[in-house]
Amino acid sequence: MPLAQILSDVNWFAVVTATAAAFMLGGLWYSKSLFGKAWMQEVGLTEQAIGNANMVRTFGGTIILQALSATALSAFLGADSTWQTGLQAGLWVGLFWIATAYGVTYLFEQRSLRLFFINAGYYVVLYAVAGTIIGAWR
Repeated sequence: MPLAQILSDVNWFAVVTATAAAFMLGGLWYSKSLFGKAWMQEVGLTEQAIGNANMVRTFGGTIILQALSATALSAFLGADSTWQTGLQAGLWVGLFWIATAYGVTYLFEQRSLRLFFINAGYYVVLYAVAGTIIGAWR
């Protein structure tokens, strides 16, 4: 199927909403009230290092990448999806594509199981939420 036809079936309002939800979920997930302190400790970041980061690049890049991901998920789900099929596909993507890819990388990088659950858990929840939003908005 040609890319133009695939993209013509994408609900752009759902993609924008899923992108915003991903961004907000990330802000909550990696906040100090949830997993932020543990994540910082596991990756070796300090408050000072985070404060010195180029936030325009970090947040701008994040929004662009999340939008690309939501667009791909929307194309993957197709025009006939429902919130249930979106939720199921999101969970499958999060668990069996993203989390497993993190798992392989973390095994070779000798990273902790704690960091795996923080990062992979975010993506499992993210894709479940995004899939539900995109599927429901058909």
